[in-house]
Amino acid sequence: MVDLSTQYLGLHLKSPIVVASSPLSHRVETVQRLEEAGASAVVMYSLFEEQIIHASLEIDYLLSHGAESFAEALSYLPDAGRYSIGPEQYLEQLSRLKRSVGIPVIGSLNGVSKGGWVHYAKLIEEAGADALELNIYYIPTDPDLTSVQLEQTYIELVQAVRSEVRIPLAVKISPYFTALPNVARRLVEAGADGLVLFNRFYQPDFDLENLVVVPNLRLSTSEDLRLPLREVAILHGRVHTDFAISGGVHTAFDVLKAMMAGAKVAMMASALLRGNYQERVRSVIADLEAWMVEHEYDSISMMQGSMSQLAVAEPAAFERANYMKVLGSFRFSEGSSAHSTLTSGMLYPFLDTPVEE
Repeated sequence: MVDLSTQYLGLHLKSPIVVASSPLSHRVETVQRLEEAGASAVVMYSLFEEQIIHASLEIDYLLSHGAESFAEALSYLPDAGRYSIGPEQYLEQLSRLKRSVGIPVIGSLNGVSKGGWVHYAKLIEEAGADALELNIYYIPTDPDLTSVQLEQTYIELVQAVRSEVRIPLAVKISPYFTALPNVARRLVEAGADGLVLFNRFYQPDFDLENLVVVPNLRLSTSEDLRLPLREVAILHGRVHTDFAISGGVHTAFDVLKAMMAGAKVAMMASALLRGNYQERVRSVIADLEAWMVEHEYDSISMMQGSMSQLAVAEPAAFERANYMKVLGSFRFSEGSSAHSTLTSGMLYPFLDTPVEE
């Protein structure tokens, strides 16, 4: 019998499959079914900074009825849409989940600025969360804001949250950093026990008939795994923390790749939101066990980090050297589909003779 267990944020998990932050945690029954299917932990949907501020403004309004600034102040806050569940309801749902399931429940706090809302990290801990995932979701639009200033904001935010809680803290970040390894190391030094790669920025679309900007939610596919896979493989062994891969995990092969890159867990959401979430988890676990038996892996720990940049024979495959190699392997023929084949002597698109590697 293979051992699927793994350690993440100091938590002993029965498998590397964790339910990512999503609407799946809105219902206790859904989480119970996911636990029965084999999910080892669940990250709750996020409590947003904007929701907390919105609730605070409403309380302030009730305490000072007639304040002229109330309506205008609320208008500056983005519409939380389907996530418009207030802070108190969030804490109640977290407590219900903890009473109803045996797997770890990880709270999720989404924000970017320092302020009173950070205190909710402590309230999430008091509600029973086994750990906290801080989702830093911010799109800079001010051309005067430098990358150095923004990164420092992130570091100070993690420090502020760390000062509020004793439970393990994971930080979910975006891939859009000039020097991601440096930022990752600084986040760990600021108090993060783990890093989740990556959160997803939902790009809006344009409605050309009505000339309005509309939100657009695209569920991930296995193709989206490549970016976090590469970055975790590069960071493993260089930044000493627990890594989670989020985005593009749909199959047992995706989970295996995540583990070999150096992740401790693989987080699933889109694959489960497409329906039949119980069967999906069961299928992934069954395929995972079958592959490990066939390839003689006794445990998940045996493979973790085995394909990271520090462990493979050709570490340059993760870097720019591979960029040239891939471009050189591209073939295009009129009237036929394009394809890419890696060979020992490759034709570059602009040359007629093989180029030596």
